[in-house]
Amino acid sequence: MFRDILVTVDPDSPESYARALPQAVELARTHGATLHVMTVVPDFGSSMVASFFPAGFEKKALGRAEEALLELTGTHVPVELEHQIVVAHGRIYQEICRVAEEVKADLVVMASHKPAARDKFVAPNAQQVLQRTSASVLIVR
Repeated sequence: MFRDILVTVDPDSPESYARALPQAVELARTHGATLHVMTVVPDFGSSMVASFFPAGFEKKALGRAEEALLELTGTHVPVELEHQIVVAHGRIYQEICRVAEEVKADLVVMASHKPAARDKFVAPNAQQVLQRTSASVLIVR
């Protein structure tokens, strides 16, 4: 049923992958799907904010994210399972939707989080992805 499964994680936040990644691995095994393990390095949002960071900060952050994602998949994704890592940079929900389309994901797996007060005004990433992607979305609680 599923051929390409995209799972989103934050390697620095075990809550983002502790339950979602094993679910995605199991689904990929069951369906013989390719697993795409993704993380997003958020952008600064404005050039004024970016000016407060040292030169090359974003490039280093992307490199660190790739290393962390390789370590995470090396520990939690079986070698025999066809998989790839994806490191994106930008607005989280936009990058998830972009990559889901790019890899032709038919399922996006994401961890839920406890809603914050700001979520009443700005929809959390999972909700934004639900509204904007044509893929099925599994929110793991």
